[in-house]
Amino acid sequence: MAEPQGSTRRALLAAAVAGVAALDASRAHAASSDPVAKTGAGLVRGTVEGGVRVFRGVRYGADTGPRRFRPPSRPQPWADTLAATAYGPASPQRSKAEPTSEDCLFLNVWTPGLRDGAKRPVIVYFHGGAHASGSGSSPLYDGGNLCRRGDVVVVTVNHRLNAFGYAYLGRVAGPDYASANVGTLDLVLALQWVRDNIAEFGGDPGRVMVFGQSGGGGKVDTLMAMPAAAGLLHRAATMSGSQLVASGPLGATRKTVAYMKTLGLAPDQGRLLATLPLARLVEALDTADPDAADERIIWGPVLDHLTLPRHPFYPDAPPQSAAVPMIIGSTHDETRYFLRNDAKAFDLSWDELPAKLAKEMVADIGPEFVIARYRQLYPDYTPSQLLFAASTAGRSWRGHLNKAEIRSRQGRNTWAYQLDYGSPVEGGKYGAMHTLDIPLVFDNVDKPGSMTGTDAAARAMAAQMSATFIAFARSGDPNNAALPVWPAFDETNRPTLVFDRRTRVENDPRAEERKLFALVPYLKPGT
Repeated sequence: MAEPQGSTRRALLAAAVAGVAALDASRAHAASSDPVAKTGAGLVRGTVEGGVRVFRGVRYGADTGPRRFRPPSRPQPWADTLAATAYGPASPQRSKAEPTSEDCLFLNVWTPGLRDGAKRPVIVYFHGGAHASGSGSSPLYDGGNLCRRGDVVVVTVNHRLNAFGYAYLGRVAGPDYASANVGTLDLVLALQWVRDNIAEFGGDPGRVMVFGQSGGGGKVDTLMAMPAAAGLLHRAATMSGSQLVASGPLGATRKTVAYMKTLGLAPDQGRLLATLPLARLVEALDTADPDAADERIIWGPVLDHLTLPRHPFYPDAPPQSAAVPMIIGSTHDETRYFLRNDAKAFDLSWDELPAKLAKEMVADIGPEFVIARYRQLYPDYTPSQLLFAASTAGRSWRGHLNKAEIRSRQGRNTWAYQLDYGSPVEGGKYGAMHTLDIPLVFDNVDKPGSMTGTDAAARAMAAQMSATFIAFARSGDPNNAALPVWPAFDETNRPTLVFDRRTRVENDPRAEERKLFALVPYLKPGT
């Protein structure tokens, strides 16, 4: 083709220049339409998704690398407007697909509006993962649907985990490292950020609900007993997670010394942990627990007599949080989740059951005795069904019951629920397993990782559960038009809301199972 001549070439050039200018103008308009929020440290620019303003990766704390194993600090102010369009790194951990870094103190905010004086309830979620893994960036924790359904502000948080957040160095590294709970102090700093900044995001700093599932529930329990968190949370909810007691300082020291030995350090070289390469510290997270050599170290909060001066729920519920309304929930078939990849667990014989139950039940009670009682209670159960039922009752369910009992002695501001709605995946083999309530409460049944299904029943269950948590965040009482009347928990009647295809209130559900496992003491760290 011949090259354009004269005026034609000038016209084409002018059109090209005009096109570039138009594109630049379009980009500038798009940038100017993105929401910008002012935080105490500087401006952040988010995005709009389905009418919700979303800010991902907002820094609430400084890089923890230079302050490894020490309490967090506030971030240095910044001058430019920072992009808040991607999740921040997760805490260092084993086998994490997303980016990780010691610079991990970031949070995420979903809000219907900015600077509008609406004073919306604020819902702050702490992820699970046994204080060892996870982050606030799972698709299941996306807060957009809660915002749209209930006109609330949703916050999820990353913080230090495993040894980085909970190694107790007080007895091996000196007073500069006296706290064992810097991972939970990160959450305190995040709640302080919410207190100081959430009005900018349309939230009410005096109406903050914290909730968490599994290890996240344990984080909620710990905060309720931590003096530094007093006044920062106004409602609390735990889903399949309890932290009735923390590790003791001597046991926590044994864990840290075992971890140090894996790293080639003597017990008097604790301060060197702060200088070792990150990769070595992460690799050593597979260290065996000196008190349970067949398991890896389970890190978690420690009774350090400094940041945590008492056990979270022993000998009673923490007085500082007595006036904080609380929801305590669990799922009917918790342990089907933990055994989901164990094909044999779903096809047991009666001869194989006692040994398997002894391993999975946790409670120190005769498996043959338990099996005999369950066969009386549920004569139609298969060996596998009995395994799942008894291991659930003998494991974490008891901690939720204990916590509800202890809380109810402080007053009538605690509500208990049980999720019986089962996953339809693979013919329903997983039942109402651990984690199933997460996508239901977040109204995210269609997000990657959800096991709820997406049919009309799943969406109705999600609508009911999300409406209930929104109502609780708004008023401190979970009762709402989507539910039958849900009484507060008491030890006489034990009213429990059973979420199912027909949601109902039952007094003392699974009473005989509860009585069976009440024969043995339960309190233990990290439950």
